[in-house]
Order: sequence, then structure tokens, then C-alpha cells
Amino acid sequence: MAKKKATPWNANEGVVSNAKAALPALMAAYFARVRETLGNHPKLSELHNVRLLTKRLRYTLELFRPCYGPGLRERLAAVRRLQQSLGELNDCVTATGTVARYSQKGSPVKERFDQFLNQRSLAKVEEFRREWTETFDAPGQERWWMDYLARYARAPGRKR
Repeated sequence: MAKKKATPWNANEGVVSNAKAALPALMAAYFARVRETLGNHPKLSELHNVRLLTKRLRYTLELFRPCYGPGLRERLAAVRRLQQSLGELNDCVTATGTVARYSQKGSPVKERFDQFLNQRSLAKVEEFRREWTETFDAPGQERWWMDYLARYARAPGRKR
């Protein structure tokens, strides 16, 4: 994964103006990166990078919850679902490594557990792909995000 670029921030503008300018660009970059990764038949390590990217996106958006109010809650839930799916995949990868380190080679128990973890990993990859294509990146969803982030930020405490 390429080194992340600093999000542009105009010190002469307030938080709301900066959020409206920076967050849509951040979201567009996220959509582009995940689409690119999924289009290239990714390795598990590349999906781990998507997990980290998703995690950073979610945490960044959560910082701006006071500017967006309750409408952001639904959007964050969608990001959380992606992160959860990728986290469960990462758990399988981690467990596979742990089993490899602490199990005896050729053990029938190890082989069955490896098979189980491999099947679970494949299922989690498909779960993530399905959540991404059918829900998060369904037609119109990127525009839904972009419009919301560009238009609906308000100073914390102001009526919506």
C-alpha cells in the first residue's frame, strides 16, 4: 500500500469548511483504492491493507460526527460492517500462522484446522466482496457519500 498522503487542511477555514472540502476527496480515494484492489484478485495481505484503510477512514469520519449529526451514524455503520468482515478474515490469517508455529507438521488435527481456516478465509473474502459490491459500492452509493459529506456538515450545535 502506498504511503498515505496528508489530507489538505486550510488553517484559515473552520472545521466545517475543511470537512466539506477534504472528506469527499478522502471518500473518493477510498472507493478508488478498494475497487482497484478487488479488481486485481487480491492476496490476503492486500485485503489486510484494505482493512487498515477502512479502519483509518472510519476513525477519520468519527472525528467529524459532531459536524454531521445523526445522518453520519448510518454511513458509519456501513463502514463498520466492511471493517468487521475484513477483521474476521484477518483473524483467520492470524490463526493460520499461529497454528503453523505451534502445531506438529503432518498432524491430522493441524491439517483439519488448516482446512477449516482456509475455508473460513475464502468465505470471509466472499462475504466482504458481497458487502462491498451489493451494498457499499452499489450503484449510486459513492455519489450518496460524496453529496452527503460535501453538503451536510454543520457547525456542532447548529440545527440541521
